[in-house]
Amino acid sequence: MATTTQETPAARGAGTTGAPAAPAISLEGVGKVYRSGHGTITAVQRIDLEIQQGEFFSLLGPSGCGKTTTMRMIAGFEEPTSGTVRLAGRDVTGVPPNRRDVNMVFQSYALFPHMTVADNVAFGLRRRKVPAAEIRTRVAEMLELVELSDRARHKPTQLSGGQQQRVALARALVNRPSALLLDEPLGALDLKLRQAMQLELKRIQREVGITFVYVTHDQGEALTMSDRIAVMNKGVVEQLGTPAQIYETPATRFVAGFIGTSNILTGAVHGVADGHARIDYGDDQHVLAHADGAAPGVDLILTVRPEKIHLGVEKPNETLSRIHGTVREVVYLGSTTHYTVRTVDDTEIVVFQQNSSDASNLAERGDTVWLSWRPEHSYVLPG
Repeated sequence: MATTTQETPAARGAGTTGAPAAPAISLEGVGKVYRSGHGTITAVQRIDLEIQQGEFFSLLGPSGCGKTTTMRMIAGFEEPTSGTVRLAGRDVTGVPPNRRDVNMVFQSYALFPHMTVADNVAFGLRRRKVPAAEIRTRVAEMLELVELSDRARHKPTQLSGGQQQRVALARALVNRPSALLLDEPLGALDLKLRQAMQLELKRIQREVGITFVYVTHDQGEALTMSDRIAVMNKGVVEQLGTPAQIYETPATRFVAGFIGTSNILTGAVHGVADGHARIDYGDDQHVLAHADGAAPGVDLILTVRPEKIHLGVEKPNETLSRIHGTVREVVYLGSTTHYTVRTVDDTEIVVFQQNSSDASNLAERGDTVWLSWRPEHSYVLPG
């Protein structure tokens, strides 16, 4: 696959002058407003974003957040109301999709049912009148990459959903675009196959070495595959960072609640000691958190992830955050058990406990338990 990688702009990298390569994709103040008889709808609010060469980048957010509109503006299927779209440093605002060096893969694979797998992959090359010998070589390379060489003569109807998805991917990659845009391509697959394809997509992206931009509402997909993630909400990017940064240090309450499961706690600081702010909840309960600049009386909003919390019947050490409550729900999920605990102020806290071979259920519904976690696991949300 070396030839394929070397011939893409992403692989070429720096120019002959030795200057750093331009980002694969740049959005500068890009916004999109739709006009209707009832006024205007702002789908995307002036995004500034750079996606680097060879990066697996995800646009993540709920339905209606603007992620698909953003991708369609990159592809050229939508024109921005404001701002500039650049591909490898070139301004492509207003340039039609067929003249942009990107390809797009949709949730609907749109394979030609009357064509073989090989002919589906070769379709774009034939339209561009690429020599037949080169077509055969490039199609063979792509089918090997997606591990479908033995299905070259099959029709799409003879393939599984995951195999059809890989054919669509090969068809997009065979044109050697500088970036590949994927709009929720795994949405039609069942859970187990979707999880397997996540690893396949990451492997393929790593081997080909081009930029992938992935749109999804599935947090697990984004965390599994991405080098960086832009979390979108109501047309804006609420946070941009690596999967670990997004998960461990959410920038907003929305991000904390949208990425995985998070427990949100609030309260006023009662005191600060040893670098820890302390929020008292009465009855010997308190939460400790690192909070730079916190002072008594300041209100804090903090989050703690369910897997960071320990559940037990004994009162924990006072150097830990500790809250007691009543178990309301117990859900066994094989590798973990999920507990929902109602605290004395009617806050519900979710706890994930790993199931080990020598452990039985720690608590049953109706039991009174103590929850505890280390101060560094209480993350104070900015602002």
